[in-house]
Amino acid sequence: MDLKQKIRVIPDFPREGISYKDITTLLRDGAAYRYAVQELARQCAGKEADLIVCPKNRGLLLGAPLAYILGLGLVTVRKAGQLPGEVFTWHYDLDFGGEEMEVHKDAILPGQRVIIADELLATGGTAYKSVRLVEELGGQVTGAVFLIELTGLGGRHKLRDYDTISLVQYNY
Repeated sequence: MDLKQKIRVIPDFPREGISYKDITTLLRDGAAYRYAVQELARQCAGKEADLIVCPKNRGLLLGAPLAYILGLGLVTVRKAGQLPGEVFTWHYDLDFGGEEMEVHKDAILPGQRVIIADELLATGGTAYKSVRLVEELGGQVTGAVFLIELTGLGGRHKLRDYDTISLVQYNY
């Protein structure tokens, strides 16, 4: 299945010069969505992971069904102030400003093996900071998976020490 045909491209959004990749068109196509998640699961089957870690809400769109298929636990990394209980907070800088991410302090135990799952790899800022957060908590990242990769923006290079998978690539 050609997943690229299922993704809507919106020019000049959210600002001029940006070509936004809208996955809502893929998500509403049950066969395409299922194929994407099953293909990621197939490629992750040998990673011997314990958990899927999803940065922010968009990562959950792939991470939750991926965790279900693989029989793994699921951990969400959220923006500051969105999780109850004791949290570990990580501040990081993005191309468009700084942000804080939080995860429950007991979400990732030392030695647990983790796959990072998100919908998009561009500059790699969010993915790399998620990797660092997992490692700070004592986890071991066994890979990172994405639906879309914008090549040429340095994301894969930032993740060069980790097995990185993407299903659809766009040249940037």
